[in-house]
Amino acid sequence: MRICVIGVGAIGSLFAAHLSKVADVLVLTRREEHARELNDRGLKVSGGHDFTARVTAASDPRELPDFDVGIIATKATGLEAAAESLSGRFAGATMMTVQNGLGAEEVVQRHGDWPLISAVTFMSGTKHSDTHVEYILDTPTWLGPYGDTQYERVRELAQLLVDSGLQAEALPDLRPAQWAKLIFNATVNGVAALTGLPHDAHFAAESSESDLGRLVHALVDEGKIVAAAAGVELHDDPWEMNVLATKRGSAHYPSMLEDVEARRPTEVALINGALVREAERHGVDAPLQTALYRLVAAREASYS
Repeated sequence: MRICVIGVGAIGSLFAAHLSKVADVLVLTRREEHARELNDRGLKVSGGHDFTARVTAASDPRELPDFDVGIIATKATGLEAAAESLSGRFAGATMMTVQNGLGAEEVVQRHGDWPLISAVTFMSGTKHSDTHVEYILDTPTWLGPYGDTQYERVRELAQLLVDSGLQAEALPDLRPAQWAKLIFNATVNGVAALTGLPHDAHFAAESSESDLGRLVHALVDEGKIVAAAAGVELHDDPWEMNVLATKRGSAHYPSMLEDVEARRPTEVALINGALVREAERHGVDAPLQTALYRLVAAREASYS
């Protein structure tokens, strides 16, 4: 199978490197020098796994041959541009979205009629250079069919991810898993962006009146109410996901915290904003999540 990974930040790099063990992997980057470095030096993985992968990289989609599966691993803020660059090309491919929040599939669908697979991932890494990514959290990617995509195609790709050394699970309906991560992400990312705290024990502490975990728990509970109003039975409890993640040892830096510290645009509109819009659509009050959304947006506005 030939797979193209579009966007090689930390997550895209982990997908590309691991899949190179079991497939012919292409990589589409934004920068020509990035593609050149990958072609010359390969892609090194350290941390949880340790190896160097060979990939074929390009910065222009016209330079790539046809492929079977495209994994669009850009951040949500880069999704529109990535999907537009693929427009009119690779008609035989199945595209997989792996962005945080809701609505990535609709964005890709506007630019082509490819069969779509929806995915969410909890694995994480740190990108040290254009050719080196550290594998930090060895946690699963959940995949499900979108629209008319056949479930068997989802199972094939999930198995390929497992064969490559990653954790993956195919689900007939991704929404329960997607919503569980949405609530987890909107809460943890938003709180981290505002407090400057990495995801550590503060997020689960509830013994004292001033403990941050009390607010985190209330934000999660509010998100659960929105999910119930949307008719979604969650795959996992986002509060339990939060508690478990704080016990992993080293504190994790959520992407939104990294973005605000680097004064970059965040994914708040597609993560927190998606949850707030769903609350409004289903007539549910979500004052805490709404406040979090507006405060992070204001933090981003403060850059200028």
